[in-house]
Amino acid sequence: MTKKHRKVLYPIILFLGLGLMIWQIIIYRNTIINVIIPIVIVSIVSLIAFVVDFKNYKNTYDKYSGVSLTFYAIMQSLFSYGFIACSIFILTNYYLADKKSVKKSYLIIERSSLPGRKYHRDERKPTFYINYEGTKKELVFPHKYYEKMESYKNVEFEVREGYLGFDILENKTLN
Repeated sequence: MTKKHRKVLYPIILFLGLGLMIWQIIIYRNTIINVIIPIVIVSIVSLIAFVVDFKNYKNTYDKYSGVSLTFYAIMQSLFSYGFIACSIFILTNYYLADKKSVKKSYLIIERSSLPGRKYHRDERKPTFYINYEGTKKELVFPHKYYEKMESYKNVEFEVREGYLGFDILENKTLN
């Protein structure tokens, strides 16, 4: 692959990795998985990609050197290859999951909220924490539930077993 091809390919892979990571975060919020697992996947794949691809990256962006070259190469490996690998893991678990689901209900053990999106920061999203089979899980709900968030006592949802064994939460309702 030529230097010219790599100069086009690296940004494409970077934006693909970032886009998949945003999609993955949405899916992650509905999956029961320890946060350590995605962190380990991203770290290991990024490290391997950095070691394998550093020479090509250095030859492609020869105007950089030293610390800045290393920093950019690490960021490229992290945001591209690490995020893509982690997204494949999470999305495989979610989209290839069992079709049958079981309805469950859990008591809310803690409440908090997240700010809304840009220019709508005052539209806070309520977050509820439940103890899901020994794991503290954060569930994020739309802004419309914020006003009454103190009145809700439990969360009811359907659970499907993911393809890789991590449970998936669907149809969340507050009671």
